[in-house]
Amino acid sequence: MKVVLQRSKAASVTVDGTVTGAIDNGYVLLVGITHEDTHEDVAYLAKKVANLRLWEDAEGKMNHSIQEHGGAILSVSQFTLYGDAKKGNRPSFISAARPEVAEPLWEAFNQALRELGLHVETGIFGAMMDVALINDGPVTILLESK
Repeated sequence: MKVVLQRSKAASVTVDGTVTGAIDNGYVLLVGITHEDTHEDVAYLAKKVANLRLWEDAEGKMNHSIQEHGGAILSVSQFTLYGDAKKGNRPSFISAARPEVAEPLWEAFNQALRELGLHVETGIFGAMMDVALINDGPVTILLESK
């Protein structure tokens, strides 16, 4: 499982002209799931996202988690994180989990974040989405469960 985490000042997801999720201060999470991922991967990354210290303290050091700082999550399913472009010019997505595997794990990830006390907004699984964000910092971190 891969998560691209972007600290943001504001972000939204729009599908067919309708905003499906929006946050002010918080994290945008682009979430990719592969065939081998399990609920253990989901739990590991949800806890990592909740506890990662990416917010500044009084001295300007990244020393506070989103739980301490406050903020919300905008979670977007992103199978293209498992795109492989080593050969040719068209990526292969064979490493991305099929929707019947990926969607329940993405939903479980979002629920795990909620159970850790975070407010979670989402895009729509499998939809063509327009994602807008103001990256704060910029701070962008790649997290992987394996």
